[in-house]
Amino acid sequence: MHGHDIQHIKWRGRNVHVHQYSTQTSVNDGHSHTVQGVTSSAKNTMGHVHNYEGTTTFDDGHVHRFSGTTGPPIYTADGTHYHMITGTTTFND
Repeated sequence: MHGHDIQHIKWRGRNVHVHQYSTQTSVNDGHSHTVQGVTSSAKNTMGHVHNYEGTTTFDDGHVHRFSGTTGPPIYTADGTHYHMITGTTTFND
């Protein structure tokens, strides 16, 4: 599991926010990659999700692409929230 930092911004007069994310892929073929970035913005509504996409770090002579949609918000006792991200990178032979 991993956490997210929340940044609140105003976009066209509406309260929206994004999350930063950073995590490691599984270890395959003797190496792993870092997956990191900033999600798309979303309104502060119950059940919202974010899109994410990017390129992994350059390790073992190559990179992978990744993209997806977060799960819904998971709220914490202090009123903040985080989202889970799961998925698979592109395949490099």
